[in-house]
Amino acid sequence: MSDQQQQQPGQDGQPFFNIQRIYLKDLSLEQPNSPHIFLEQEQPTVEVQVDVAATQLAEGVFEVTVIGTVTTKVNDKVAFLVEAKQAGIFDIRNVPADQMDPLLGIACPTIVYPYLRSNIADTIGRAGFQPIHLAEINFQGLYEQRLAAAMEQAQVAGGNSGIVMPDGSKATH
Repeated sequence: MSDQQQQQPGQDGQPFFNIQRIYLKDLSLEQPNSPHIFLEQEQPTVEVQVDVAATQLAEGVFEVTVIGTVTTKVNDKVAFLVEAKQAGIFDIRNVPADQMDPLLGIACPTIVYPYLRSNIADTIGRAGFQPIHLAEINFQGLYEQRLAAAMEQAQVAGGNSGIVMPDGSKATH
């Protein structure tokens, strides 16, 4: 046996990323017009919304949640509405500050999203409808859109974005 004490991951100064857990945080299904909606012959319209949220739980521990909402209508009547929140708990240590937001907004949602897709498709199928398979999402594109929208909103609010650059200066665009 060695007398050296084992170091915990991330204590040696090296970047550390670990998935602690992926779990279904919330799931709801509404079928306000059942059973009559099953008799409709028209093609349904489908609206899908996806959102991402990240919360720090402890030092180096983050929860990233991907929220998916699927609303399907037939002749302007809601056939069903599914809302699901799939989350993951991640250990992230010794990652440079300028890389944390992209990690939480791109990499983590990319890991969590396939579980959300599966749970939504399964729920819709078990509700008696044809499963809807959600398309892949480019979380980098979504992240960049949000960043651009936040900067634009900051410019409208007075030109000071409130974003502090790694060198300590204020972002001006």
